[in-house]
Amino acid sequence: MRSGEARLAIDWGSASTSAVLAWPDGTWSPLTFGAESALSSAVFLSEDGGVITGQPAWQAAAGCPERFIPAPRRSIEQREALPGGEVDAVDLVAATLRQVAEQAGAVAGGEIEDVRLVVPAGWGPRRRTWLRHAAHRAGLPQPRLVEAPVAVATRMLASGVQLPVGSYVVVCDVGGGAEVSVLRRGPAGFEVLATLSDASAGGSAVDDALIGALIGGEPNAPIPDGTASNGTQWVLLASVRAAKHALGEHPAVTVPLPDGPAVVVNGTVLEQAARPVAQRVAQLAVEAVAAAEVDAAEVSGLYVVGGMAGMPAVAEALAECVGVTPVVLADPAMAAVCGAADAGAASVGAGVEMAESPVPPVPPVRRAVAIAVPGFASLALVAQFLLTAQWNGWYVHRWALLNWGELAMAAVFALVAALGAGTVIASALAARPGQAPMSAGGQVGTGILASMSLGVAVAGLYAVVGSVYIGQEVGSFLRWALLPIAPVVVVAAVMAVIAARQWRQPVGGWSQVLAFPTGSVVCAAAGMALIQYSLTADRWPDLVLWIDAAGRVGGLLLGIGVVMAVVSTPLLRLILAAPLGVISAAIVSQAASGILGVIYATAVAVWWTRQVWARVIRPARPPVHTP
Repeated sequence: MRSGEARLAIDWGSASTSAVLAWPDGTWSPLTFGAESALSSAVFLSEDGGVITGQPAWQAAAGCPERFIPAPRRSIEQREALPGGEVDAVDLVAATLRQVAEQAGAVAGGEIEDVRLVVPAGWGPRRRTWLRHAAHRAGLPQPRLVEAPVAVATRMLASGVQLPVGSYVVVCDVGGGAEVSVLRRGPAGFEVLATLSDASAGGSAVDDALIGALIGGEPNAPIPDGTASNGTQWVLLASVRAAKHALGEHPAVTVPLPDGPAVVVNGTVLEQAARPVAQRVAQLAVEAVAAAEVDAAEVSGLYVVGGMAGMPAVAEALAECVGVTPVVLADPAMAAVCGAADAGAASVGAGVEMAESPVPPVPPVRRAVAIAVPGFASLALVAQFLLTAQWNGWYVHRWALLNWGELAMAAVFALVAALGAGTVIASALAARPGQAPMSAGGQVGTGILASMSLGVAVAGLYAVVGSVYIGQEVGSFLRWALLPIAPVVVVAAVMAVIAARQWRQPVGGWSQVLAFPTGSVVCAAAGMALIQYSLTADRWPDLVLWIDAAGRVGGLLLGIGVVMAVVSTPLLRLILAAPLGVISAAIVSQAASGILGVIYATAVAVWWTRQVWARVIRPARPPVHTP
C-alpha cells in the first residue's frame, strides 16, 4: 500500500465526521465506518472516564442520557457545560479523530504523514490551535487546516467548474449548522471576503422541528418536559434523522415513537420543518454578500453543500432572496473534505451521476512498464544509430552517413520515459527530509518539470556523445535531438503550471495522463530498428530481397505506431493503420529516414497535446443538481 504518499482529509462536523484518503496522482477513496459513509460525531462519556464514539455512543445514550453529547462541536462552540465536567473538551474531539486515524491507517496500510483538517472560515486562531491540539492528542501528525469554503471551491475547480480569476462565488454549507461565505478567486487561490454562520440554522434545527411535530402535533412545537429524562429523546432523535434521510428516496416513512404509536412522516412535514431554517440560510447569504461589499449581479455562482443541500426549501429560499439560482454540487456532503484532500474528479459523462467509487489508480506494474519500455527503446535506438554509421571517403575527408530520424526517435522516447516517471519523481521530491511540505498540485508540477528537464538532458547527452563518437560538428546532432521534442516540452511545461496552480485535476489522475501508449512505442521502435538494419546491412546477392523486406516491414510498423499514438478509437486505428503503414513502407529509404522520424515525433506531440486538452484543460464537467 502507499501509506507514505497518502493524504488524509477529515471534516469534523457538528453532526457527522467524513474523511477521505487521496494520493498524488489524483485518485481518492472515502473512508467508511461499518456500513456508513460517515462517522457520527456524537460521543458518550463512560463511567470509567473513557469516550465512546460513533454509533455505539447513540446506543449507550438510552441507558444514561445525561452522559451523551450528540453534537460536541456545537456544545463546545456555545460553551455549554459538559456532563460531569470531568473530561477535557479536547478529548471529545480527539476520540473521534483517533477512530478516523485508525481506520485510515488500516486502509492505507501504515501511518499517514499528510493530514488536512477542514475548519469553518469563521474560526479564529484560538479555535484553530485548539483543533490542532486535539489532532495531536489523537496521534495524528501536525495537520494542515483548510477553510471549508476554500476546500469546496478547490473541489469545484478540480471537477471542471469554470471559475475565472477575479470571479466571486458564494458557498452555502448547510450541515448541522449553516455557514455562508463569499469568496473571490485570485491568481494565487481563493480569498474569503466575508463569512457568517448560525449553529441553529441547519440540520439540527430541522431535527428539533420534526421532533416537535411528532410530539406536539406541529413543526417547531416545544418538546414536553421530561422527554429526555429516560433517554427517549435520543432514541427519537436517531429515528428522526434516519427518517429525514429516507425521505430523500421515499415519499413517506414511518417513525416509531418511544412512548406511543408509530407516526407517518411525509415530504410535506419535512418541508414545513425545513422552511424556517431555509429562510435563515438565505438571510445569511444576503448578509454575507452585503458584508463582502459585492453586488449580487457580480456573483458568478451560488453553490450549496452539506447534508441539507438537497432540500428544495433551501434552493427556493436562496433563489428568492439572493437572486441567483443555486447549484447543488454532486455528493454535497463530501465536497469540502474532497477539496481539502486535493482529490481528483471521477470520470463522468454529461447527465450521469458522479461515480460512487473512484477511478482506480494506475497499477504499479503498468506504471513501471510505461517508463521502462520507452527507456530501453531509446537506449537501443541510440546505440544502433551510433554503431551502424556508414562511413564514406578516405582519411581526413572521411564522413559518416547517419539515420537522423533514429536519433530523433531516441530523444523522443527518452523524454516519454522521463515524463512517465513524473508522479514517481513528485513523490520522491515530497519525501525529502527537512523540506517544507508542498501541496499535491505543487508536488506533481515540480515532478513534471523535473522529469521534463531530465528527458531534455538525456536528449542533449545523446547529441554530445554522438558528436564526439562520430567526430562531426555537434550542431546537426543537437538539431535532430532537441527540435523534434520541443513541442512535447512546451506541452509538459503547460501541464506543470496547471498542476502546480491546481487549475485542473485531470480525470483519472496525473499518472494516467503521463502514461504514453506502450504499444505505439514498441511498434515504432521495432519499425525504426528494422529500417536502419535494411539501410546498413551487408547486401549479399541472396539477402537483398530479405533485407529490403525487413525495411518495408519496419516502415509498416512505424506507420502503425504513428496511428496508435494519434488515434485512440480501436476501429479507427484499424481503418487508418493500413494506408499509413503502406505509405511509410513505400517511402523507406536513406533520404526519407529523417522524415519518418519527424513524423513519429509529430505524432507524439499530437498525443500529448490531446491529453492536455481533453483530460486537463477541458475535462468532462461533473453533473450538478439544480432543484
